[in-house]
Amino acid sequence: MDFKVLGANLGLEESEFIELVELFLSTVKLDLEKLTTAYQSGDFEAVAESAHSLKGSSGNLGFTELSVLSKNAEDKGRENDLSGFAEIIDSMSQQIGKIKECLEQSI
Repeated sequence: MDFKVLGANLGLEESEFIELVELFLSTVKLDLEKLTTAYQSGDFEAVAESAHSLKGSSGNLGFTELSVLSKNAEDKGRENDLSGFAEIIDSMSQQIGKIKECLEQSI
């Protein structure tokens, strides 16, 4: 994951992109918690909404793997099918960890 390239894709300098990633990471933890809570309570609509938000924010920054996982989670919520959802959340958490590691290496 090259923040310089991802930033350039948005017309940003690497330092500007890093600021956006820091903001993203400060909010994504809460977003993932909301998604997890919705999943645990079986609230399909909240699952779809939370996943949709994560899909958009991660996709806008070029974090494709996280965006695809979020799309899968959103689809499951809309289909009222949460089978295998814990694995999706685990994978999302791992992707967020990778983004955090890349940020730490970039600053």
